[in-house]
Amino acid sequence: MKKLFPSLLGGAVCFVAGALTMRTADAPSPITVPMLRAAQELMGLQFSDAQLDSARREATDSRNSYEALRKLPIGNGVAPTTVFDPVPLRLRPTGIEKMRPNPGKLPKMGKVTLPANRDDLAFYTVRQLGELLRNKQISSEELTKFFLARLKKYDPKLLCITSLTEELALQQARQADDEIRRGKYRGPLHGVPFGVKDLFSTKGYKTTWGSMPYKDQMLDEDAAVVTRLRDAGGVLVAKFTLGELAMGDVWYGGMTRSPWDISKGSSGSSAGSASAVAAGLVPYAIGTETLGSIVSPSTACGTTGLRPTYGRVSRAGAMALSWSMDKAGPITRSAEDCALVFAALDGVDGRDPATLTVPSNVWPFRYAFDTDLKKLRIGYVKADFDRTYPTKANDQAVLETLRKLGVQLVELELPKLPAGDMTFLLTAEGAAAFDDLTRSGRDASMVKQDRNAWPNLFRASRFVPAVEYIQAQRARRLLIEELDARIKDLDGYVAPSFSSNLVITNLTGHPAVVVPNGFRPGGLPSTITFTGQLYQEAKLLALAKAYQDATEFDEKHPPLNF
Repeated sequence: MKKLFPSLLGGAVCFVAGALTMRTADAPSPITVPMLRAAQELMGLQFSDAQLDSARREATDSRNSYEALRKLPIGNGVAPTTVFDPVPLRLRPTGIEKMRPNPGKLPKMGKVTLPANRDDLAFYTVRQLGELLRNKQISSEELTKFFLARLKKYDPKLLCITSLTEELALQQARQADDEIRRGKYRGPLHGVPFGVKDLFSTKGYKTTWGSMPYKDQMLDEDAAVVTRLRDAGGVLVAKFTLGELAMGDVWYGGMTRSPWDISKGSSGSSAGSASAVAAGLVPYAIGTETLGSIVSPSTACGTTGLRPTYGRVSRAGAMALSWSMDKAGPITRSAEDCALVFAALDGVDGRDPATLTVPSNVWPFRYAFDTDLKKLRIGYVKADFDRTYPTKANDQAVLETLRKLGVQLVELELPKLPAGDMTFLLTAEGAAAFDDLTRSGRDASMVKQDRNAWPNLFRASRFVPAVEYIQAQRARRLLIEELDARIKDLDGYVAPSFSSNLVITNLTGHPAVVVPNGFRPGGLPSTITFTGQLYQEAKLLALAKAYQDATEFDEKHPPLNF
């Protein structure tokens, strides 16, 4: 946990007998409960000694992170990655910019027909279902009822749903049928059912954030992704589970399961989204990632997930965990489906300042499936592939497949900067987002209460010095520049899904697509991660699609014999 998610509490400032003392010795004194008790007096906090004791243990880890970052040569001119924005809301674009998806040319597709066994529809791709709907071989209402039935059948075992949106879904499906009948075709998502992670607000339905303190929360707005997919003709059938406040796969209703083995968790935090897509309960779902929450459940469940460039998809109406790291993206069963959904999601939204940082020349997203693979220079992180780990053979086979496709592979070394020591940024921002929850004591009703759970991490974050937070954001700038220098001549790179790349690129904001590449010992899926240049999702998805066209792992489905 420490390397991927270092604890937050600082030892740079120690409070002794009410006095503020700076310690700079090589072996600083241990942080004690009395020190923290004195510190919280200055901040007007009232944590118990037991709570401070848990925070004290975090302090030891966090102090090491501060010391590691202090060794970096951060010159006076290095600005933090957070930039002051003086523009008030009234001067920003109003709401979501209306940009009808114009994705460009799709690859040719053979004729799509209804399967002899209607249950096989569960694993049709988004594009195949869209063709059936466009050609009126099936109605959206029929398709919606089909997926609603599957959701009701399998959820008792998978625990992937917080709310079925059945009434809304049938209303949207009938509207889609009427529009398609009248020739008002909105595109490949028109009439296709989907679900969203239950941190996206949806009018008329609870938005629980997966956490007991919010299990009855009603928010009177639709999140930007809900609005965009509605405008694309999508049919919202369910809101899916997430680990409490976007960590892990445990929520107030239990643990969401992987459909490959229901004795195992689905991982998270986009737990229900990945579980439901893998089980064929919906054709696609929307997840979020701050530090692995699309990559990790996609690996556990064998789905294809796209984590877009930071800022490309509006987070308006979504639960905030880390304003400088949160990203939203699709979880599907293929790279092509990711592209179809992403084309509807990306765009400027004045309610999310991060979308205003995206260069205007990248809008709107265009497919690039006709990319000449022989012209691609793709890096691979040799040190990671050379390690000994359970899925090494699967990952090595990916490199061989890419070579056969004509891709030029180039050895790549990732930055050696202490990225793991920067990730306390996430939890410090999360503590600010949930400050009222912490100070009110309502966090006591959350399911998980161990050292690495949010209640303790949020309390510990109250002791992160402001200077250390800003210095970490400045160190993050160095990380961004160094990674860019190493990959600027590449079209992207490939790395094992659980390597240092996961932490680095969530800090730098680069896009990634995770795709199935085999199975682990014991039968659970494994994945590989393709990382792209900033804003180059089109080329990234073209590479992932080419890999999937050359293999069959994305077509494997769990037996669901439970």
